[in-house]
Amino acid sequence: MTKVTWGVLSTAKIGLDRVIAPMQMAPNLTIDAIASRDLAKAQAAAKQFGIARAYASYEELLADKAIEAIYIPVPNHLHVEWAERAAAAGKHVLVEKPLAMDANEASRLIAARDKSGKVIVEGFMVRYASLWTGIRKLLAEGRIGDVQGLQAHATYANLDPQNIRNKMETGGGAMMDIGCYVILFSRMIFGTEPKRVVSLIDRDPAMKTDRRNSLILDFPNGQASLFISTQLARAQRLRIFGTKGSLEVDIPINIPDDRPMRVRIDDGRDSFGSGVETIEFPAANFFTQQGEAVSRAIRGEIPVEMTLEDSVANMRVIDAAVRSGQSGAWESIGR
Repeated sequence: MTKVTWGVLSTAKIGLDRVIAPMQMAPNLTIDAIASRDLAKAQAAAKQFGIARAYASYEELLADKAIEAIYIPVPNHLHVEWAERAAAAGKHVLVEKPLAMDANEASRLIAARDKSGKVIVEGFMVRYASLWTGIRKLLAEGRIGDVQGLQAHATYANLDPQNIRNKMETGGGAMMDIGCYVILFSRMIFGTEPKRVVSLIDRDPAMKTDRRNSLILDFPNGQASLFISTQLARAQRLRIFGTKGSLEVDIPINIPDDRPMRVRIDDGRDSFGSGVETIEFPAANFFTQQGEAVSRAIRGEIPVEMTLEDSVANMRVIDAAVRSGQSGAWESIGR
């Protein structure tokens, strides 16, 4: 198979620090160009990663006929605009999560995909992680019976008012940055959409971003209880409860690639863990796995793992959670 040729639209920190190098390890793609509105930054990034071409504008990158696909790590409020422009230029698109500022905006990309015929994918790298592929297989095999409950927390401390994740106008805050993950996990594990959501949101008095959130998602077949924060000590954990046992994941989001990952299945025979089975998954980088899978989808070898319809559904839950934080009441998930 001919490798998919990729360009990177922006020298954003997440791309430079976490995505580009692992993506280059995928066997079926190459990253051949990178763009910034500052040519010196693009040239520095190109030199760092051995990328052939550096551009001083995003428009120049989109005009590069040799580039088939674009990875977009710009700030949240620019995701839809540049994904639309990339698709209109005839490029496939991988755009960082969250897909948009809200579900209505996200829906524009369905129209862009259908008009262009190009693959447009939200970059939820956990959807491609071998850890989560393995967890979903264990659940499908009935290892813990019928899933009826989920608890998850994800917290870290970011008090810098200049950080893009702390700016309201660009889509900052805990709900958009990490809430999108725990909501995605809940929908993925229950295999359906929640009927309603209630949330309690505490906002930073100066930055106005949501810094601490508690959510309950009410699914037809159970409930998910979620807690997220951007101003507490770092911690992650997720536990799934079934009729025959429970499954616990220590690091569900920031899965390390330098050590095996483990999940624990407890059959619940006692409260001391006597029935715990530990299952190990080999170390792997989920950005590498994501790049490989999206490139295979571009070549038509496999279906798109996370469709835009799925992404819009995730945004609808986020929207409802935000409304609930304002109303103080249960909010239905829109359709």
